[in-house]
Amino acid sequence: MDMHMHTVLGAYDSSLKPDDLAEEARRVGLTGVNITEHDRIWDQFTLDKFKEAQAPLFINNGMEVSTDMGHILAIGLKGYAPGIRKLAELRKVVDDLGGFIIVAHPFRHWFDPVHFMRQGKKPIPMIAEDLANLPVFELVHGIEVLNGCNTPRENVIALKVAKVLGKPGTGGSDCHSTSGIGYFCTIFEKDLSSTEEMLEELHAGRIQAGHDLAKGNLTMFTEDSLEA
Repeated sequence: MDMHMHTVLGAYDSSLKPDDLAEEARRVGLTGVNITEHDRIWDQFTLDKFKEAQAPLFINNGMEVSTDMGHILAIGLKGYAPGIRKLAELRKVVDDLGGFIIVAHPFRHWFDPVHFMRQGKKPIPMIAEDLANLPVFELVHGIEVLNGCNTPRENVIALKVAKVLGKPGTGGSDCHSTSGIGYFCTIFEKDLSSTEEMLEELHAGRIQAGHDLAKGNLTMFTEDSLEA
């Protein structure tokens, strides 16, 4: 499953039409997609119609929530809820629903000193054991360790932090067009038929990030696999 995707129905910066998303997902070998529009989800009528038209492709309606601690992929939300721009409140809301939240691209640009200089801060040493103490990781269930808009170094450090914390890692393209769909993905141990089943697998940690599905060479993500 590609766990991080944006379409014209919910992202001003996306040119990806839903039908094109589904067609490309099937072409590269995905069996499921997790649509994560910015701070919104599709209405139920649109979602049901799309699911029916694209079956048997599994389609989940997630959300990328903009919070005080960065972007968070939320699974299980029924819609936008008051207060969820605070990550602590988002966690409470999601827990009440049995949902699952994942910090998206946690270290994007962090290897670039200019990123911190613009904020009037000093660059942070990129040591996984130290980074694991950041407050955001206390509030999320999982970590996006493979993001299609990140550099390899940014993805690898996310994987290292996930290992330190013992949190599951996901993969997604963060696509805004057909380019890159499925190149990074999340591998589930079983076929999924519902959001509830997806949440059960996520909470159990029965997932692993993978890459190169679109090349016909699905590979489990390790600290060295992107160099292979």
